[in-house]
Amino acid sequence: MAVKHFLQFRDLSVDELTHVFARSRVIKERFKRYQPYHPLADRTLAMIFEKSSTRTRLSFEAGMHQLGGSAIYLNTRDTQLGRGEPVEDAAEVISRMVDIVMIRTFEQEIIERFAAHSRVPVINGLTNEYHPCQILADLFTFIEHRGDIRGKTVAWVGDSNNMCNTWLQAAEILDFNVHVSTPPGYEVEPERANLFGTDHFESFADPMEACRDADLVTTDVWTSMGFEAENEERQKDFADWMVDADMMRVARPDALFMHCLPAHRGEEVSAEVIDGPQSVVWDEAENRLHVQKALMEYLLLGKTEA
Repeated sequence: MAVKHFLQFRDLSVDELTHVFARSRVIKERFKRYQPYHPLADRTLAMIFEKSSTRTRLSFEAGMHQLGGSAIYLNTRDTQLGRGEPVEDAAEVISRMVDIVMIRTFEQEIIERFAAHSRVPVINGLTNEYHPCQILADLFTFIEHRGDIRGKTVAWVGDSNNMCNTWLQAAEILDFNVHVSTPPGYEVEPERANLFGTDHFESFADPMEACRDADLVTTDVWTSMGFEAENEERQKDFADWMVDADMMRVARPDALFMHCLPAHRGEEVSAEVIDGPQSVVWDEAENRLHVQKALMEYLLLGKTEA
């Protein structure tokens, strides 16, 4: 199989996503039964971090070990990348020594340049523009709890950041709708989100209206990594965009709440919501492990039914 990367959500087709979700379920069930499964024995994952991480590092590193392979952690501060080595040169070298690469960095351009010079699959662990692995986990979590997401409505409340952009891509591919509510000045930029059109999302000035009749309500921190200088201004601008019990009440009675974590209770979400019965944030966090194992299996081995 030709080298395939996962740099943004639209890099996988509906058929490929369906396969990854099905494999995620099988792999998760094996994990819960303590049943060894080592399809990636002797394979090596290089994890390159320019941004700090808890869930991304842990899920990829543990996941690769659970699949029988090994994972190597590289921080750009401790490598030649931190001393100015061209991304293209690093990609040529690293991809000759490992079987797959995950990168968590700032600009999407960095990971695109690396992938263009890589001999092995490259996975986006997060960039300023996209967070495709997180949305894989979120979608799998929804499917586990509520079934097919096709035709459903997701309410996004907060910043039109990398998470929002990726939800919008997913909606186009999997045919569901996203209601987006952001403060003025933080609206969705369709070109930055790399959308085909605007048929699958609608913008709302009032976050309460965005949540009305939604099947899933989700949000993220108001200040993403790399935007810390804007934190004080954002605290003021987003003050009315905290997901609270009132917003969840206007959503569907069986609506779920998700957050990619880490969360700030009392800011983007109330404690009553994130710790309440509709919240599935812990399942969502765990599912990073399982969907990423299925993703690595697919990128390295193609479709398998083992």
